[in-house]
Amino acid sequence: MILLSAVVNARELSWNWWPTGIRDSVSAGDDTLRWMAGVSAVASSGKYAPFWLVSNTQGDVSSSPFSGNLTAGIYKEAKHDERWWDYDFGVQLTGRAEYPKTGIGYFNQLYAHVRLYIFDITAGIKPMIYETQDTLLSMGSLMFSGNSHPLPHITVGIDRYVSFPGLFGYLEIKGGLTHAWLADNVFVRGAFVHHKFAALRIGGQLPVNISYEFHHAAQWGGYSPVYGDLGNDWTAFANVFLARAGGTMRNDQQNAQGNHVGSQQLMLTGKWQGWEVSAYWQNFFEDNFALIGNGQNLTDGLWGICMKQTRWPFIQGVTYEFLNTTDQSGPWHDRDGLCFAGNDSYYQNSVYQNGWNYFYRSLGTPFITSPLYNEDGTVHTLNSRVRVHHWGVRGDIYGFKYRIKASYARNYGNDNKNREVLSKNTAVLLEVTKHVEQAWGLDFGLKLAGDFGTQFGNTFGAQITICKKGIICKW
Repeated sequence: MILLSAVVNARELSWNWWPTGIRDSVSAGDDTLRWMAGVSAVASSGKYAPFWLVSNTQGDVSSSPFSGNLTAGIYKEAKHDERWWDYDFGVQLTGRAEYPKTGIGYFNQLYAHVRLYIFDITAGIKPMIYETQDTLLSMGSLMFSGNSHPLPHITVGIDRYVSFPGLFGYLEIKGGLTHAWLADNVFVRGAFVHHKFAALRIGGQLPVNISYEFHHAAQWGGYSPVYGDLGNDWTAFANVFLARAGGTMRNDQQNAQGNHVGSQQLMLTGKWQGWEVSAYWQNFFEDNFALIGNGQNLTDGLWGICMKQTRWPFIQGVTYEFLNTTDQSGPWHDRDGLCFAGNDSYYQNSVYQNGWNYFYRSLGTPFITSPLYNEDGTVHTLNSRVRVHHWGVRGDIYGFKYRIKASYARNYGNDNKNREVLSKNTAVLLEVTKHVEQAWGLDFGLKLAGDFGTQFGNTFGAQITICKKGIICKW
């Protein structure tokens, strides 16, 4: 019997040489156009709203101690993974009142996405989060964490892992190319972001998988109040794409045109009977590329382990992460006529002085402090050297979905020769959400958060959210 089963499985495997999961005989199914509307309010005791109320919210929560949002949107989700084509779109408009600031209005989503077989095209304002860990509990990746407002962009590629032809699903790949606009016009006006990524995963249906991701991004183009035209033509784009020297500035001619950053992630995942455990290592670089595990900033990076399981609802996920960015390839970039290529100054650049930020918020990890907290009104990053321990737990207790996050950060500023802790902060968050069908089908949410330490002071705050969702039509 065992031998017969093995033969049958081998025959099935031999015919499934490219398991894409896509079938020709799939009906159109029900596509649904939905609507949502919500209101939220934040109140806190300090100068700023607590760290975990503000961070990694797509820029949707103000840093002001008192604020409120009115949000409305319509959207259609992609639901047909087995069909050879699918599409989705979303429009979400938010109006915000703040104290002591003035009110604003913005689109947090305005996008359309279509999948043709295994290829994806996305255009508009949509979050760019390229993480494979538990995004509900993680502190956020070093490249794009969802901390800032989403960039308007166009992306072409393969968004989800798909099997490589001829290898029976044991090797999967994904990747893409993005052109984005920095619409905030902070310091440099009209700048762009170039981003490309590639990833592979080995293991398929085996209980252990290993994956590797590579990301390269660059700020480029635009018009600087100091240097003028920074190169906005196809020649400049080619230089940025290949990370090669060019342009009219001496710095770009000696190094590479634009402000280049990159990250890599190595992950080992084990799956067994509803359980999934992943260990991952993510690093960040601003100089020459070196394969993860090599290079000058080897001690910098994000290390984490997360557990997810579906067999017991009370604890569905647990995460621990450690972040270190204090090395930055050493304290010297050049000295006595020698180039050490150190002092990387993460998220900072002498030409693009607003750095790796968007609307004054870090595009990457929020623990590299965003310029919105700068007391002196400057637009660049003032605290890029940090050590952080971070924990998270989430689950569902009889319909009450909860999430707990706690972080301890030590901050060393920007001086790579400084070894003294300049400030500390312990940030905590408790979030509980509940769908109440008896109350007109409303979704209620409550977040309690606090900061304790010298970075933001001792503060406490709360956010209350009420949301209603419904169906407009089906087809």
